[in-house]
Amino acid sequence: MKIIKTTAALLCKAALIFGIMTLFGCAPKRGVPEIPYEIDGIRFTERVCTAYAEQFTIDRCDEGYSMIYIGNGDRFLIVPEGAGAPDGIDDDIKIINRPIGNIYLAATAAMDLFDSLGRGNAIKFSGSEADEWYIDYARRAMESGDMLYAGNYSAPDYEMLLTNGCDLSIQSTMIDYAPDVKEKLEDLGITVLTDYSSYETHPLGRSEWIRVYAEILDEADKADILMKEQAERLEAASCADTGKTAAFFYINGSGQAVTRKSSDYVSRMMEMAGGRNVFTHLENDDRLSTIKLEPEEFYKTAKDADIIIYNSTIGGEVHSIDEMIAKNELLADFKAVRTGDVWCTRESLYQETMDLGAVLEDLRAVFAGDTESHPPVYLFRLERSDVK
Repeated sequence: MKIIKTTAALLCKAALIFGIMTLFGCAPKRGVPEIPYEIDGIRFTERVCTAYAEQFTIDRCDEGYSMIYIGNGDRFLIVPEGAGAPDGIDDDIKIINRPIGNIYLAATAAMDLFDSLGRGNAIKFSGSEADEWYIDYARRAMESGDMLYAGNYSAPDYEMLLTNGCDLSIQSTMIDYAPDVKEKLEDLGITVLTDYSSYETHPLGRSEWIRVYAEILDEADKADILMKEQAERLEAASCADTGKTAAFFYINGSGQAVTRKSSDYVSRMMEMAGGRNVFTHLENDDRLSTIKLEPEEFYKTAKDADIIIYNSTIGGEVHSIDEMIAKNELLADFKAVRTGDVWCTRESLYQETMDLGAVLEDLRAVFAGDTESHPPVYLFRLERSDVK
């Protein structure tokens, strides 16, 4: 990665190259000033160019301070170890002092990023129970007591967090539906950072959030190396269009099909793997990345899909085609059910933020019909219940 030096207007005019990847420019983003922010004589003169992520921006200055802009409009000033927050900063800017530890993590997708940086130990409090973790480090840390369950995002254990010196809470976008919790945490002096990686439209946009946490932890060089590796792996796993179509969804408790927005990173991954998402025009103004479909629309759009990929990361794993059909009987008439080309994601899929290259390899094998020689890791085939 290259850090782009600027003069008056902080616009990146150079680009960065990740090995064999395409040249990417660093364009201004919504909510990010073109003119560098200046605090009491401290001026940010470097902008980190992101190749994939659109939901954050990082500015740096020679004095060691960093400013992180998040897609929801939040700004975070990272203060270097041994320094203090300068005078005269805007009231809405949140302060994160290095070194940071005792973090309360309620955004499960971020754990793999901390672990990949070798800094899982910065997470002291978890918003998930031990049996809800699929990241080995997180499960072991909770079993050993190195990481403590502090309640989920909507009902944190405020006393535990305060008593143990929690300074930072990293939340998923679900915290937007519990504004009183966010306000309470901030009233107690705990800075809240909302992870918007789920809003990224490129698969590696989610992975590139490693730069946010690396900036906080002063591990930017590690993030550069890891992102280069991810880019090379994703490029190597991409392939030409196979002509196969797929429906990616789960069935909720009401029997409705729930899928991802068409601009979501899941559709991009399908395309990269040589397939095509049958849900091509699903968008709305909702903050959620998922969309519920009416039965008629779901049936009409997905019944002739060559492949079904059942999303277990929210709906829970199903273990047979019959178990899936029991959730919605319309599925019995789907082409993929009749041909037996039905797959289910492992529940660990969403937490493996830094292993999307392997996910893409799995999808490629499924679309190419090559799963015998390349057995998927994050997908498994569903069979009929009476198949031995």
